[in-house]
Amino acid sequence: MPVRQLPEQVVNLIAAGEVVERPASVVKELVENAIDAGASRIDIFTDGGGRRRIGITDDGSGMTSADLALAVDRHATSKLDDEDLLRIRTLGFRGEALPSIGAVAKLGITTRHASEPHAWSLSVEGGQKSAIMPAALSQGTRVEVSDLFYATPARLKFLKTDRTEAEAIREVVRRLAMARPDIAFTLAGEERAPVTWAAVLPGASGRLTRLGDILGGDFRSCAIEVRSEREGVVVEGFAAAPSLTRANALGQYLFVNGRPVRDKLILGAVRAAYSDYLPRDRHPVVALFVTLEPESVDANVHPAKTEVRFRNAGLVRALIVHALKDGLAREGKRTAANSDGAAIASFRPSFAPPPRANWDWRRSPAYPVGPRPSFEGAAATAFAEPGQAAFDVGAPTADVRFQEQPAADLLDRPLGAARTQIHETYIVSQTRDGLIVVDQHAAHERIVYERLKASLARNGVARQILLIPEIVELDEATVERLLGRADELASFGLAIESFGPGAVAVRETPSLLGKTDAGSLLRDLAEHMAEWDEALPLERRLLHVAATMACHGSVRAGRRLKPEEMNALLREMEDTPNSGQCNHGRPTYVELKLSDIEKLFGRR
Repeated sequence: MPVRQLPEQVVNLIAAGEVVERPASVVKELVENAIDAGASRIDIFTDGGGRRRIGITDDGSGMTSADLALAVDRHATSKLDDEDLLRIRTLGFRGEALPSIGAVAKLGITTRHASEPHAWSLSVEGGQKSAIMPAALSQGTRVEVSDLFYATPARLKFLKTDRTEAEAIREVVRRLAMARPDIAFTLAGEERAPVTWAAVLPGASGRLTRLGDILGGDFRSCAIEVRSEREGVVVEGFAAAPSLTRANALGQYLFVNGRPVRDKLILGAVRAAYSDYLPRDRHPVVALFVTLEPESVDANVHPAKTEVRFRNAGLVRALIVHALKDGLAREGKRTAANSDGAAIASFRPSFAPPPRANWDWRRSPAYPVGPRPSFEGAAATAFAEPGQAAFDVGAPTADVRFQEQPAADLLDRPLGAARTQIHETYIVSQTRDGLIVVDQHAAHERIVYERLKASLARNGVARQILLIPEIVELDEATVERLLGRADELASFGLAIESFGPGAVAVRETPSLLGKTDAGSLLRDLAEHMAEWDEALPLERRLLHVAATMACHGSVRAGRRLKPEEMNALLREMEDTPNSGQCNHGRPTYVELKLSDIEKLFGRR
């Protein structure tokens, strides 16, 4: 078959297949154009999940008639000052969005520039451009897209239901609204009630307000501000305390230079930073904003611009881990059971008396069964016996030992003074304004775990020399990746060296791992290195061993503690970082304020 030049219409359809995957892709491209145009308000309307109609209106700078004529031609853009693709400071730069949309849908654009006496309009249908006509519009640009994919009917079969496509559009707008809290957004359509996110003031407080409006009040109440900066790279944003988690990673919102992205490197860094706080099947909620020079990041690696590539990926990952760990350490005493009011919400009255109008006191449990007693003669004695019996609740069902009145200085400590131990598992302490219930095993588990981590950092990792080096055969690319990090692996107690092509000799392994399968360990390390480009997985494996040791070496449930032991445990918790959760992510204590207890009993 001879080589031939493709017709322009086919070229446009191919480009549209890369850029316009679904209605949400159209919304993303058009809203990004509005943001780049300097809009302070953007209104989005959809119908039929975006399949029948999409309307985007903004109050940006608009276009002149000459610019409008070029805007729907392929590779025509106003977002590049020159031909240098390494200095991209806008969200769009390819010049393919409008012509790609016009190739598969009916496109109408009305725009007005400040230098023009009136607005201009243009339509594109099936790739065919109409003449420019005068129009009426006060300011900015209005883009109408209808009958999406009418020119490529086969693409319609791959679309989901209207509700699903509408939800995808909502998620796109949510992410862009998070990236630009200084812009007001309105999203409306037949599939949903209109929602408006008002513009907020710049700065961390304004950003948190926008994130709270989108992610909900529970995120706002437990959000922790994080920030880290080095070598011109800034990582900032908000991370939820370990009390707020999700079953998947969809609650992690990442932005690079204001561009919403889904980057495996950043997701891996978030997972590593939270590894000491959450169970493996739970994921944190974070909104992180990475700002760096455009030359240090490549945004031109995906047609939809949803992926980026960093020049110094290790630095970005390290800053994210540092920012998150520093923020979580500041709030390390915050327990997962207290941040969202879950402790109070779990209390529900188990018995509620019937309405007083229908209540018969004779049916009360305290009312004696049988003939009514006589009130003559020994009536007082006859009445007193069943009355007293109503207050006989029997022997205690838990092992409760009350301590003497605690010292006043202990009541002012964050975790108060120990008063009792119940069920040989939980310590009840009293504070100046409430009470605290501590899970003694979970609390001591965190204390021992942090001690082990400090020991690892202080004395290094003890290693054991293998009597006979273990030879592990791997593919050459994996061997090269491992040998390139040999020095770093050695710092964690794993000594390896080349053993010919496609093989590695393991001479030393970490003592904490005991007898281990070196082959499986090296394969796992190589896979994680390919994803994260770090030796952290080995460190995490060591810390997992430390966590197991902490679990078996800590105070077990069912052990009786003396008063001085209980108080000592509370004081150690106050001095231990991250003591709000054990190393499995469970809360170590629950706090009840006196005001909350009074509300439960109707005292306020």
